[in-house]
Amino acid sequence: MTIKKIILLFIFITVVSFKSQKENAFAAGEWFKFRIHYEIVNAGYATLEVKDATVNNKNVFRVIGRGYTTGVSKLFFNVNDLYESYIDKETGNPYQFIRKIDEGGYTKNQEGFFNQAENEILVKDHKHFTEKSFAIPKNAQDILSSFYYLRNYPSIDKMKPGEFVAIDMFFDDTTTKFRLKFIGREDIRTKFGVISTMVFRPIVQTGRVFKEEESLTIWISDDDNKLPIRIKASLLVGSIKADLEAFKGLKYPFKVKVK
Repeated sequence: MTIKKIILLFIFITVVSFKSQKENAFAAGEWFKFRIHYEIVNAGYATLEVKDATVNNKNVFRVIGRGYTTGVSKLFFNVNDLYESYIDKETGNPYQFIRKIDEGGYTKNQEGFFNQAENEILVKDHKHFTEKSFAIPKNAQDILSSFYYLRNYPSIDKMKPGEFVAIDMFFDDTTTKFRLKFIGREDIRTKFGVISTMVFRPIVQTGRVFKEEESLTIWISDDDNKLPIRIKASLLVGSIKADLEAFKGLKYPFKVKVK
């Protein structure tokens, strides 16, 4: 995996977050921005936005994710990616995803259409003009809907250190089990002040990119929003850090212990 791919991974893993209540943790109008650093270099940004939309005469959430490199980083790996997901407001399951990426000349232009009743997905490749269906598990998510589905995951606040949460995620024609380990709670200092957080570690594959299975650490705000605040990773070569840079339209008050 190249550094470019690692940056892309961080652009979208930084948005993983959770909510223990039954109602949605987010609403139309919510917007996040994240700053991505590779070592001391400002490598890029990621944004996520929630809007209202209609699919088959049903009101849904339309989530739009953008990731891009900036400054000096563009000279080495120019990333300009767009991800979208149309999500059922009640079940949290996706109806459709859109993936348009340009990573240093490597491009993809795909749409996926979920049939949750039949446990399958139809993927249309607009670049190669092909269509293909894949079998998927019940309640399977796409890469973007996964993060919003987890925000409403039940009983996340009751987890004990060492316990896991997992979902099935469809990406690149394959369904994988996305697993997160709960580490504990910690107060961290940010640009917004001191934030109480819950700490998680995704289980990653070692050998090619990461030093250990638990090389990634994510800090999530310990409030009703469950915002991703910070992420760090130790790589075989260097390290990456991502921080929440800006936000607006939150459904719940953002809690800061000390400014």
